[in-house]
Amino acid sequence: MRTRTRSRAAVAVKAKTTNTTSFASRLIAWQSEHGRHDLPWQNTADPYRIWLSEIMLQQTQVTAVVPYYERFLLAFPDLPALARAPLERVLELWSGLGYYSRARNLHCCAQSVMEKFGGAFPDNVETLRQLPGIGRSTAAAIAVFAFGVHAPILDGNVKRVLARHAGVDGFPGERKVEEQLWRIAEERLPNKQIEAYTQGLMDLGATICTRARPSCMLCALAADCVALTTGRVGALPTPRPKRAMPQRAVTMLLLLRHEAVLVERRPPMGIWGGLWSLPELPEDITVERYCATRFAAQVRADEPLAAIEHSFTHFHLRITPQPCTVVSWNTRAEEPGLLWLPLMEASTAALPAPIKKFLLGLRPAIRA
Repeated sequence: MRTRTRSRAAVAVKAKTTNTTSFASRLIAWQSEHGRHDLPWQNTADPYRIWLSEIMLQQTQVTAVVPYYERFLLAFPDLPALARAPLERVLELWSGLGYYSRARNLHCCAQSVMEKFGGAFPDNVETLRQLPGIGRSTAAAIAVFAFGVHAPILDGNVKRVLARHAGVDGFPGERKVEEQLWRIAEERLPNKQIEAYTQGLMDLGATICTRARPSCMLCALAADCVALTTGRVGALPTPRPKRAMPQRAVTMLLLLRHEAVLVERRPPMGIWGGLWSLPELPEDITVERYCATRFAAQVRADEPLAAIEHSFTHFHLRITPQPCTVVSWNTRAEEPGLLWLPLMEASTAALPAPIKKFLLGLRPAIRA
């Protein structure tokens, strides 16, 4: 009796001999009819707009990026405007999008392009890769869409498409597996219509070859997809090896005065680098002693509020807000790096998303 599933080796051999032009032509045809054509950063060859969108789209879904992208262009319509802007303003507009090192690199990159290249983005992948915040795949995407350069990309969606179609085992984050996927990406580049091909890879991964519940019956590449033929669509790409998520816990001070809250600027490196946040209480010191030492202020610790839970890529953070009654205050809290932020301005301030949400929730209670 003939089984429905062929051996992995046999399918892999067949996939290797699949005509590369056929793969590309099917993808290009699909993109023309079913791909995305009305995203705000499409239908332009402006390197600035393409670069901005590619940085924002790193590890972030399109639906989340669109409003941020549009607000950024209103504030910074071109590269010189972004390069001139203070980092504080850039972080304000980025607040809530996450991965804040992208915002710092974005600002630094804009200044680098102005200083080193006279405001014109380099038109080749290798030079683009030397700029802050631009890796190999992002550099290739910019080069493809802005300059028509033939270069492979390998973002998360593309890794999934290629791993399934070519039947690549192993977690794509492992160097050996990633190198294999890069080779496949290079081998399958078409001779022409590189923009449509690249956009098609992105679109197929985002809308058809999705992580969960992929629409294989609608896929233009289904006929010779190794994962589909061998019944391993759900298993490829191989998930990240499971590991226990580290837990961290911090206490943050909630100091209120005249409907304003005391915030401090976080160090430029590390989580939420450069953003404003509630002062973090060091371990092994009381609230009263810390405020006396740091702010020359006399406070009384009140009952802690419910914890704020927030997860990052590599760890889980538990924040305990510690309200304090201010008995006496000193002007030391007006020094650089500290700010009395009116709660009415919290929605537009450069605050981490969980802190902003927490402070916005305080406004009704304080007015009451």
